[in-house]
Amino acid sequence: MVQFFSLLEVLAKSVSSKGRNVKNDMGRETAESLTREARKNHHILRCPGTTTAQCRSTASAFSKKGEKGVNQDCLTVWEEFGCQQDMTLCGIFDGHGPWGHFVAKWVSKFLPSLLLHTWQEILAVHSLDLDLDVKFSELPIDAQHFHIWKQTCLRTCATLDQELEQHPRVDSFDSGTTALAIMRQVWDVISNEEAVQIVSTAPVREESAKRLVKHAARAWKRKRRGIAMDDISAICMYFHNSPPSCHSCSV
Repeated sequence: MVQFFSLLEVLAKSVSSKGRNVKNDMGRETAESLTREARKNHHILRCPGTTTAQCRSTASAFSKKGEKGVNQDCLTVWEEFGCQQDMTLCGIFDGHGPWGHFVAKWVSKFLPSLLLHTWQEILAVHSLDLDLDVKFSELPIDAQHFHIWKQTCLRTCATLDQELEQHPRVDSFDSGTTALAIMRQVWDVISNEEAVQIVSTAPVREESAKRLVKHAARAWKRKRRGIAMDDISAICMYFHNSPPSCHSCSV
């Protein structure tokens, strides 16, 4: 995530003197370009209300028509979301009402790119106003990321609601969709498999989290040279009382 955040900070500073409309246009163009590239590379998987099953390296999607008429469920998966190799966006949308099938399909199609565009826009604003927004700049880096993503999700949903309300051919007053979206990211410098291996071989369970953080810090210095190291924290949960060597831990 660090590389993409840095890229957007540079983009924000380069257009700071050209006004908000220019920034919005550039952000939209960037999001659309990334979406086209993801489709070209088959990183976007969609099940638009039909009986279909497809698989990728990180997800499997399936949708089956029920007995109530048209299938109003839609699914979407975007691997390497925003050109981040370790980030995957998954969404499931359950339409309801006379136009529920259309709304679910429409939201599943446009939510990912709009989410990406809004993320870029909010990140650019925070990058430009960082010196003025003292409270935000004083937050830990993880809290900053959470704050940005929270704003991104709220603004994206508000925009989608507004655009659906103004749709010329669809009455969305009695129709809509529930939406569940998940953003999955593994660590920047240690894979899930490496983390489990580190924890499972810890000689003492009480030291497993400390051991994992130390390995992550060393990996950061090796793989992210020249970039200030983030705060690194870990919780190791064991599901039963077997010794750590039994590989029964979760990170």
